[in-house]
Amino acid sequence: MYNVGDYVVYPMHGAGVIVAIEEREVLGERQKYYIMQLPIGDMKVMIPMNAVEELGLRQVIGAEEVERVYQVLQGEETAMSSNWNRRYRANMEKIKSGDIYEVAEVVRNLTIRDAEKGLSTGERKMLDTARQILVSELVIAQNSTKEEVEEAIQEIFQQ
Repeated sequence: MYNVGDYVVYPMHGAGVIVAIEEREVLGERQKYYIMQLPIGDMKVMIPMNAVEELGLRQVIGAEEVERVYQVLQGEETAMSSNWNRRYRANMEKIKSGDIYEVAEVVRNLTIRDAEKGLSTGERKMLDTARQILVSELVIAQNSTKEEVEEAIQEIFQQ
């Protein structure tokens, strides 16, 4: 159970803050929802409270875990399928997992692949999505700005 003011991560959307808990009627069914404000993109999302577990909602990582995220980003590219479709599905599963380390792995692998061989339109969009999810959580975990986090990530890949 989360409270108003808690920072949480919603897989495929990124990190934000719970700004309200409201009861709403949707499709003829009354239930309670977390209203989550996503700072990047300035979007609000309604999350059914009875589906939090299956949706993978979780708390934002702590400051001590931020360093591990940067270590993942600095790591070696992991083996990926040469088949575009398999690679895309594997990366999508990692993003959907909501695990920040897996999202960081997708950002690292696709960024390296982009520098070496370029990316298809689909993979470029996936990289942008994964990067936005990663940045949104790091902004909150580090208490910094979007620009500072993006710059730190950019520096890692310019070495």
